[in-house]
Amino acid sequence: MTTSGVAASPIKYCLQLPVQCPGLREKRVSVSNLGRSRSHCTVPTQKYHPRRMPLVKCAMEASFGGSTDDSAAIFPRINVKDPYKRLGINMEASEDEIQAARNFLIQRYAGHKPSVDAIEAAHDKIIMQKFYDRKNPKIDIKKKVRDMKQSRVVQAVTSRFRTPATKFIVKTSIAFIVLGALTVLFPTEEGPTLQVAISLITAIYFIHDRLKNKLRAFLYGAGAFIFSWLLGTFLMVSVVPPIFKGPRSLEVTTSLITYVLLWVSSTYLI
Repeated sequence: MTTSGVAASPIKYCLQLPVQCPGLREKRVSVSNLGRSRSHCTVPTQKYHPRRMPLVKCAMEASFGGSTDDSAAIFPRINVKDPYKRLGINMEASEDEIQAARNFLIQRYAGHKPSVDAIEAAHDKIIMQKFYDRKNPKIDIKKKVRDMKQSRVVQAVTSRFRTPATKFIVKTSIAFIVLGALTVLFPTEEGPTLQVAISLITAIYFIHDRLKNKLRAFLYGAGAFIFSWLLGTFLMVSVVPPIFKGPRSLEVTTSLITYVLLWVSSTYLI
């Protein structure tokens, strides 16, 4: 071919267009950029092999075990004492979750007998503990106390008590401690009658000092005295064994219990 008086030979180009179809050979295309003559490019052809996507790993491997594919692998938590941590579950797991964890780990480490034994032991221990908890349910003391505090009866009783000033608490405490000491140190054949009478007057005085109401002070003091004496007598006869020796040990101990209840009433009752 002649271009502007210069002789030039045709330039040959070869384009290789891959065909993304499995089982088909690549297509050969020959192009002559210049000139009228055409010639084919020789290109080696090969069969197309589609790539396979890697399999998605099991999501449970992240929680229960490793990710290798060795059938004789050793369980990494074989020496963990806590059965829940050994199986990779929490203590609130259901029985289905426990069984699923056990089955997965058994299948994963089936080629190593000590690993299988450790997994089985943890599974059996958890199942037995679950069974025992169902047969012997634990008493939630905190919940019982919380429910008791929220009951109407307890709220009505506690609303009648209020903590006074520290100075007032010290004053009432000293008064009833002195009465208790006199009752123990100087018992009489007739019993601590005088000390008990003084305790009643003392309770009424302290209640009146707080409430500034004579009628309420008398009613609260007399009611607290009767309740305290009856409760102290019941406790000494039925529950509490004798503390002091002597013919008047029952009266002395009952008086001490009465003093304690009278101190609470005269100090905190409103």
